[in-house]
Amino acid sequence: MAGRLREFCRKRLVGLKRKPQIIAMLVLVIAYLYYSLNLSQIANTTALINGPHMGLAEFATMLFSALGLVSFLNSFPHRKKANVPMLVLTFVMIGILIYCDLYYGGRITAAITRAESPISPTGKNAFVAVAQGVVKTHMVLVIIGAALLALLPAYAPIIRKINTNIEVAGNSEMGAIDISGEDA
Repeated sequence: MAGRLREFCRKRLVGLKRKPQIIAMLVLVIAYLYYSLNLSQIANTTALINGPHMGLAEFATMLFSALGLVSFLNSFPHRKKANVPMLVLTFVMIGILIYCDLYYGGRITAAITRAESPISPTGKNAFVAVAQGVVKTHMVLVIIGAALLALLPAYAPIIRKINTNIEVAGNSEMGAIDISGEDA
């Protein structure tokens, strides 16, 4: 059982050595899934607060999350150099995601702290506090994914130095192989 687990981990490391950008992509996928799975809380908050352009920010976040992942995948074609225009487009979409999260979070804060009829994020409106937390967490995950993508040239060589060779029993007893063609 330990041998199978070790081989499973070794194969994952070999895959990671070949495509170290998977780390950044996984963080962005987690951010997308986290936002998507909590979308009902965000939609309820948008309906309750009904601030200017909150629905648009919510829609843009979903749209650019999906399009950002597609452009990310096209940034690193198989066995080719990175596609720089697609990589720039990925960073632009990540920037739009961060802006949308900041804007949406600001609208929630404005609704909670306004002087006239502030919205209380407790009781039956507890989803407002949940949505605010989701937006903050999503923004942090997107920033971490962008940082991992930007730092890819720094940590990719370190990952590639990890030894994933398999020790084969019996190779150490082999002597030098004579390839001279002379029979002894």
